[in-house]
Amino acid sequence: MTDSGSIKSLLKLLVETESPSYHKAAVDRVGVIVAEQARKLGAQVEIIPNTETGDHVLARFSALSGAGGEVEAHNKPILILCHMDTVFPLSTIQKTPFREDGEKIFGPGTLDMKAGIVIALAAIEEAQKAGLNRPIILLCTSDEEIGSHTSRELIESLAKESALVLVMEGALLDGSLKTWRKGTGEYRVKVKGRAAHAGGDHQAGRNAIEEMAHQVIAIQKLTDYSKQTTLNVGVIQGGTVSNVVPEDCKIQVDVRVMQSGEWERLDSEMSKLKPVLDDTSIEITGGLNRPPMPFDDRMKATFEKAKTIAAKLGIELKAGGTGGASDGNFVAPLGIPLLDGMGAVGEGYHSEREFIFTNSIGQKAKLIAALIREW
Repeated sequence: MTDSGSIKSLLKLLVETESPSYHKAAVDRVGVIVAEQARKLGAQVEIIPNTETGDHVLARFSALSGAGGEVEAHNKPILILCHMDTVFPLSTIQKTPFREDGEKIFGPGTLDMKAGIVIALAAIEEAQKAGLNRPIILLCTSDEEIGSHTSRELIESLAKESALVLVMEGALLDGSLKTWRKGTGEYRVKVKGRAAHAGGDHQAGRNAIEEMAHQVIAIQKLTDYSKQTTLNVGVIQGGTVSNVVPEDCKIQVDVRVMQSGEWERLDSEMSKLKPVLDDTSIEITGGLNRPPMPFDDRMKATFEKAKTIAAKLGIELKAGGTGGASDGNFVAPLGIPLLDGMGAVGEGYHSEREFIFTNSIGQKAKLIAALIREW
């Protein structure tokens, strides 16, 4: 599969096999393809069932001697993390089909992250040719785009037994790896007021939207750019018709944190929110989904080691970061060496403009194969 024709063919098949997170059957169809490809490379494949979201695919590749490779019994495995789900609803492929245009390949989910799966498989095959000197674990999950609620425990468990974790999310546009990410969470706030006729009995009502307006301002003020902490009230719903004093209002708040202790601060401040208007009430739920992935000493050392290995291939690795989160955020607090952004280079995440640079597939496959051999 390491020839460019086979790689593009597999990528096209994966992209055209649409897999929105909430459509179990669709994600499972991608899982069937991934499992088949892994078995062709000699993996022992386990399908981990889920009821509502797609099944996870866990493929284990055993260390083999040969072609100069020496198996070391004490070698811990390298864990490669991919996800099969995308944000795009079914039939998106009809509007934005898979296509090649010069040095780019377009298609929904191409960058995030069908190309990552293809690169991982190609890298494993490349490493096998030299004699796989350590076990490889490939985990392809089904729910990354919706919080990894069914896969987090599995990710953390596998990471703890690994020497290195590679996350196949796309690189930054300039090719930089993602050596830091913000932690992410969400709050949901509900306000209860009292309904009344807006013309005939206005004074008897308690306007839930008015109360929520006070809360929105208070929540937004918790943002602290100096600490890279942001809160964004991104969704608000309330009321029924304009001539009724609204009884209910609710919001969704996206939260991003970079520094330790910031989530605790926000939790404390959110718990202090009180109604401003008489006879209204507030209910607050939610929490941290993914902890921060800081560019700490361990990440710096991991990146520098990878940079040295990449230089032997004529590849200059650069370090970058993003406010977006990935499954790498779960690994970071465990103290396991971690490299994120190991997938294709491209742009247009979660949009009809999503694309990858074609040559980044082969380059990343060679890099990962070298990391497997030399780590």
